[in-house]
Amino acid sequence: MANPPLDQHAPTAGKPLFSSSFTLADLTRVRQEVQAVSRRCGLDHDETENWVIAVNELMINVIRHGGGRGGLRLLLDGQLTCEVTDQGRGFNTARYVLRAERPPLSDTGGMGLWVVGQMADYVLVDSGPAGTTIRIAARTRDTHE
Repeated sequence: MANPPLDQHAPTAGKPLFSSSFTLADLTRVRQEVQAVSRRCGLDHDETENWVIAVNELMINVIRHGGGRGGLRLLLDGQLTCEVTDQGRGFNTARYVLRAERPPLSDTGGMGLWVVGQMADYVLVDSGPAGTTIRIAARTRDTHE
């Protein structure tokens, strides 16, 4: 059975801005597009840098833990949102998501989603045996002043 989404208040739809499948070979291209879309949406330099780091971390997790290929969508639903999907075997979200403290380093990972949570306005995770979908929203100064 899939783990329930962790943030029931996160938007689930929006205006499509960019969509791409990706593998390791596509990371640079997709990161560049995420950066360009972020700037067009009004994120400043620091917000864009943090956003690209968060999105990149999600893509790296797909490569390492989610079967090596995934999909990415950028949406505008009041704020810039990214959805990353894979068809991996899923994971126990409680171990990795919504930790207030920095998790210890380990061979199996765990830091990536914590970093994403520090750089995103929200993190929504739905994971199960058919794959994982993670949705995050860009954190801007306007939403956290």
